[in-house]
Order: sequence, then structure tokens, then C-alpha cells
Amino acid sequence: MKKFILFAIALTATMALSAETKVIAHRGFHTTEGSARNSMVALQKAQQIGIYGSECDVNLTKDGVIVVAHGGSHPDKMVKCDNRITIQKSTLEQCQSILLENGEKMPTLDEYLAQTKKDPKTKLIIEIKSHTTPQKETEIVEGTINKVKEYGLENQVEYIAFRPFVCQELKRLAPEGTPIAYLNGDYDPTYVKGMGLSGIDYKFNVLKKKPKWIKQAQKKGLTVNVWTVNNDEDIIWCIEQGVDYITTDYPTRVQELIKQYQK
Repeated sequence: MKKFILFAIALTATMALSAETKVIAHRGFHTTEGSARNSMVALQKAQQIGIYGSECDVNLTKDGVIVVAHGGSHPDKMVKCDNRITIQKSTLEQCQSILLENGEKMPTLDEYLAQTKKDPKTKLIIEIKSHTTPQKETEIVEGTINKVKEYGLENQVEYIAFRPFVCQELKRLAPEGTPIAYLNGDYDPTYVKGMGLSGIDYKFNVLKKKPKWIKQAQKKGLTVNVWTVNNDEDIIWCIEQGVDYITTDYPTRVQELIKQYQK
């Protein structure tokens, strides 16, 4: 009887933790028909499935336009292509001349924010990509924050970044209380808290090796996001650990596992 009671308590605690876990679509819901990474359709599809948020990446073109695209090159290195350009060394026209996998043009941040505004329930998680100089990084941080303000989305947008300088610029320029999480995985929760950020957003392998960081971060008032979690075993591990967010290429699958785990 005693063992049963202890098991029931443990199960209830685990279910309470899993109930708190929310889903973020990595580069939008791109693993669905007609979609592509960081495309308009990817954002629209993410908005349709009732998840916490949709993540995207932003870069600054040579002519000063903020575009939604991952990494420094286009097409993304995950796509087989003989003709790649460097986004930060190319104009918007050059970037949009090479279509995404689903036939779309590379979206601008303006287009993404306009679509975000159509669905107040879904957060937009913006990753500010690293740029060649601190001046360029300040420029894209400032430009992004101004665009978000222009669309009245300060309460619907959150930020993530790998580079500490970008995080500090976000902290300096964004409205007080704006969620900003650190991505690189090399700082412990105490240090990230000291940076004045709101959370850690670390690769699955980092937190798998250092699971104590999850509770340490949460005890310090930091949120914990894990990326990019795609297989069932890893997803369940994250749920069991009580992480706040799971970023995944398969958001509907994560939703299903969270529901199953709570039964």
C-alpha cells in the first residue's frame, strides 16, 4: 500500500510537470505538406495547431532589410543546391530570386510580423543570428525591436540568440520584461541569470549531459527550452524532466506525446 501511495505521488508530480511543457515549432511547422523552413506557410501552419509558439531566424541583407532565414547562406545548407549566396552579403532582390523549397520567396520580417498579428494566441520566437561585427548586430537587434513595436507585438514576441553580445543588446534595447533566452549551452544557469536574461534555450545533448541545470535554472526563475527534440525517447525524457518548452520539427507529435503522458 505504501509503495502504491509513493508511486501515485510520483506520478502526480510528473504529470504536473508535463502539463507545464509547451511546444515550439522549429522554424515553423515545416514538416507538413506545402511548407518549408522559415516560410510563410510554416508560420501559418504552426498557428493552426494550437501550440505555444513558432520559432524563426532573422538576418540582415546587404541593403539593410531584415529577412527570415536560417544561417548565413541561402538556400539553407540542409537543402541540396549548387547555387548558394551569403545572405548578409546579398541584396533582398538577390535573396528572393532563389525560391524556398515550397516555391515561396524568402519572407521579410515585416511579412512575418503581419502574419503573427493575425493570431494573438501563438508567440513568435525570433532568433537573432550572429553577424560579422558588433555594429551589425546592434543594427539588426534595434531594427527587429523597432519592427515588433511598429506592429504592436511586444507582448507576443520573444527572443533567443547564441551570441552573448546580441543577448545583451536585446536586454538593453527591448522593453523591460521581454523574454530573452541564451542558446549556446556553454554557460551555467547562475551565469545566465547574472546576464539578466529570462531563460536558457539549450541543445538536447547539453541538458542530457547536465540535467541538473534544468532544476537549477527553474529555481533561479529562468525558463528552460530544449532544442531540437524530434524522437519519442528524447521527447519523453524532456517531459519527465519538466522542461518548460520543447522546440521540435514535429510539433503535432510532441503534442500527442504530452497528452498520452498525462493519461
